[in-house]
Amino acid sequence: MAAALRSRTSRGGVVLAGAAGVGKTRLAREALQRAAPQGTEIRWAYGTASARSTPLGAFEGLLGDLGNDPNQIISHAVETLGSMSGPRPLIAIDDAHELDKLSALVVHNLVVRRAAIVLITLRSGERAPDAVTALWKDEHLPRLELQALSAAETTTLLEQVLDAPVDSMGADRLWSLSQGNLLFLRHLVDAELRSGRLRNVAGLWQWPETPELSAELAELVRNTMGELTESVRDVLDLLALGEPLALDALGSLTEPGAIEDAEQRGLVRIVGEPRLAARLAHPLYGEVRRTEIGRVRARRLRGLIATALASDDSPAEHLRRAVLALESDLRPDPNHFLAAARQAVALFDLSLGERLARAAAEAGGGFEARLTQAFALSWLSRGDEAEDILAGLSGSAPDDKAWALVTGGRLGNLFWTLRRTDDAERLLAETLEQTAGPTRSYFVAFRVVFDGCLGRPRQAVDVGLTLLDQPGLPSHVILLAASGVAAGGAVLGQAALVNKVAARGYEAAAQATEGGIPRFGLADWHIVALRLSGDVRGAEEVARQVRQATVDILGPAQLMGLVLLGQAELARGRVRTAERWLREAWAGLRHSGHEFLFQCRMHLTQALALRGDVVAARSLLRDLEADRHPAFTLMEPEFALARAWVVASEGATSEAVAAAHAAADLAATRSSPAYEVLALQTALELGDHTVGGRLADLARMVEGPRAPTAARQADAMAACDADGLLAASDQWQEIGDQLAAADAAALATRAFNSQGRRGSAWAATTKAQRLAEACEGAMTPALKALARPLPLTEREREIVSLAARGLSNREIAERLLVSVRTVEGHLYRAGNKLGVSDRSELKPILEGRAVE
Repeated sequence: MAAALRSRTSRGGVVLAGAAGVGKTRLAREALQRAAPQGTEIRWAYGTASARSTPLGAFEGLLGDLGNDPNQIISHAVETLGSMSGPRPLIAIDDAHELDKLSALVVHNLVVRRAAIVLITLRSGERAPDAVTALWKDEHLPRLELQALSAAETTTLLEQVLDAPVDSMGADRLWSLSQGNLLFLRHLVDAELRSGRLRNVAGLWQWPETPELSAELAELVRNTMGELTESVRDVLDLLALGEPLALDALGSLTEPGAIEDAEQRGLVRIVGEPRLAARLAHPLYGEVRRTEIGRVRARRLRGLIATALASDDSPAEHLRRAVLALESDLRPDPNHFLAAARQAVALFDLSLGERLARAAAEAGGGFEARLTQAFALSWLSRGDEAEDILAGLSGSAPDDKAWALVTGGRLGNLFWTLRRTDDAERLLAETLEQTAGPTRSYFVAFRVVFDGCLGRPRQAVDVGLTLLDQPGLPSHVILLAASGVAAGGAVLGQAALVNKVAARGYEAAAQATEGGIPRFGLADWHIVALRLSGDVRGAEEVARQVRQATVDILGPAQLMGLVLLGQAELARGRVRTAERWLREAWAGLRHSGHEFLFQCRMHLTQALALRGDVVAARSLLRDLEADRHPAFTLMEPEFALARAWVVASEGATSEAVAAAHAAADLAATRSSPAYEVLALQTALELGDHTVGGRLADLARMVEGPRAPTAARQADAMAACDADGLLAASDQWQEIGDQLAAADAAALATRAFNSQGRRGSAWAATTKAQRLAEACEGAMTPALKALARPLPLTEREREIVSLAARGLSNREIAERLLVSVRTVEGHLYRAGNKLGVSDRSELKPILEGRAVE
């Protein structure tokens, strides 16, 4: 804005227009301060509704005595204002749409005569005096239209002001409420900070609640709405409780002409084609009206809206009517509430589904209502409440199918939510012994998914495929069996099989009554299979589809979607993006005991370690070690790899390599060759070049490009084949694994330098640095060495890194399994090479800072 003002000073200034509260005046002040020459005085005039009836009221206190000749007043005013400061003073006119006619003529003459540089602010959509309008219509001044902030701009501003990331749902809701209006946004944020509802949780600002408007903000919104007639107030109140409302439905509840009056005043807007509907012109209008409606009136109005919508039986309106009826004066309808509860659960809105199911049960909905409530409670991580309900229902099931659903609910609740995997396995074994007929397939599907999760992949795949070959299976059985097969197939390296069964599972999930939430488990294993095989772009696509389906839903479903997206972004090498999504999920899940918390912590630990946040990564690793979910035994090798990256981030690369090999050994004993590939690739990235033979063997067992690409890189590393390493970097880049590509290019740089091929080394360095930027600051040992080259051997660098972190010589020796004398010798030689004698000087050298 300041640059725009400076570039147009020869034309006399700028007109800055925008809606109320978008920040026109603040921007004008900042622009004038930056554009004004040193020592120049800036004079402000203000248009106000109260001063509009007073001639020259905007310039009160600036003009002095102008004489009594009305024909000379304007000229005298212009001369007085134009001679205030320097040859061409700066004058700002705020809210010029409120100027009286004489003040408007003065402003017009100031500009036309070039007596001053004038910056004018006015409100868009308001009628301004003709003399002001003529300034841009006759091209005396340019008019700049200031828009409200977009959602992305609002998030950026919030994070700059709060100095930390803001969770995506909270940022979106703050934007939705403020509509990018800076004045409203500032009042909202200030009030929510004071109340403690907007709070920093684990380094992430969260806003999980509806706002309590401050008195100042409520008054601003009331002033914007103006005085309300009774009929217009009715329109706003109905929309505040039930928007959007079709015009015919709203019209049946209000006086004739009331909607038209509200629209003409800019309080409502009409949307939709071909069927028109009304919405409030600004979300804060609804917030203010809801605080003033009163509980009894609100219940009555919700009942009226629900009744008016009864003729529309579309799924969306069916659910909305149930929500309205839930808090209305209408007689509860258990069937309506139950159907709506199932619909809410299918849409992943578990909290609403539980509320509606509970209301259905309390209204006499019986067995099915309580069963739906129990499923919702379990998925909300309220496992004890769910178990109480399910145990009570077990003896009152009306038929075998209902009994099977109750028992299945208990199995899932015990296994995942309550973490009582042994109890779940015992219950499953007893049930399989006692069950025959059509319901048995349901429990066989549980056997498949339990085997998959507990690290029995071959059994899960064999039994699962046999089960899926049976005709006429119910959709919930197909979904469970597909999830178990996907888990087993993922670690066995059978990506094509997983893709096939996942497609069938997703189709079944769309048909299953309670299929929405179990779909996340299937998607999780599908993503694991894709990234282990090397199809990281495919993993990202699956994760984005899940995220898209859950982005607007507050609760576990959204958080699970974030975990999947963070996992996929980490596989792509985008560590800061991964950390952002995983940290947001962790902040929401950390106190819930949710089964996805284990995966979230595991991936977040690795992201933090790769980014170099050593303290946070180590702290999270301790949490992981103390609280591992027993239902995810199959993922233990990946947990071991998270530990390897934490150790590497601390500088103990040889220990990290050993941890990666331990992960590979664990994967081998668990019949998980795909995880073994990932573990040996990790060892490669940590500097081990001895794994080529085993990777070549695994490439014949595991589908996808990861294993053969890692094997070729290992061979190139062992042979110090710089060209081969650069070719491996190209292959990793083609796969989409940017971090592996950057690491291989960094290793190629070292190999080229050892061969004296300086030009090729520079080319490899350039490529590694470019790829490292795409990885958002991720660091492997090779990338660290490239970023901060030092004349040290790998062992010297490792010991120096540990010493720089404050470890004593004895602690280093114990950690690396060497003698104290060996540590002392390496530190002595490293000190000579680096020209330092004090270990306190090692840390700044490693970080690329000057030594004081």
